[in-house]
Amino acid sequence: MGELLVIRHGQASFGADNYDKLSDLGHRQSEAVGQLLRDTGWVPDRTITGTLTRQKETLASMGFEAGDTHPGLNEYDFQDLLNARYKGAVPDLVKGDRKVHFRTLRETVFQWQADEIEGPAETWGSFTNRVEAARLIACAEGAERVLAVSSGGVIGQLTAASLGAPHKMMMTLNLQIKNTSITKFVFTKSAFFLHEFNATPHLMSAQTAGMLTYS
Repeated sequence: MGELLVIRHGQASFGADNYDKLSDLGHRQSEAVGQLLRDTGWVPDRTITGTLTRQKETLASMGFEAGDTHPGLNEYDFQDLLNARYKGAVPDLVKGDRKVHFRTLRETVFQWQADEIEGPAETWGSFTNRVEAARLIACAEGAERVLAVSSGGVIGQLTAASLGAPHKMMMTLNLQIKNTSITKFVFTKSAFFLHEFNATPHLMSAQTAGMLTYS
């Protein structure tokens, strides 16, 4: 039985002009989870990330060799969904207030899942299909320990799908997922099961106290 560990990327640059890169804290979080895996003897025989910079930087800071990339592990484009929902006139408060931002994110994704947003660049169905395509490639024959670096929405979808949960559960899970958390699945040719969700033992020590983040 194979193991798939999916790591959410380290803290990105929320509020900066370019969100898609790790903050200094994000690099330290990534180093910590990489060290934990090595300390416990868990070394991957396959690595895979999405194509986003913050995901690739996370794997590099973890100290593992880059392997495959697959766009199915990329996050959905929330900015595009906002622009489609508000017809390009996104309220300023959504951009500047963190609490409002995440509440609007939740509402917008629920509308997206229900096909209530007109003209998004990616439909909900297309998103779920590409996530599943990435999962199949990650879990293909030839590796027993697979390390993937992805984002909250993808991890939420992988988890919800593995449990046969309703679509809305993806977003409930998404908003809980911590930076560099570990979500573990076990798999065979015909089965895929959740084993552990959103674990951060590497951020529980005295040395890493205060490093827990969600964005």
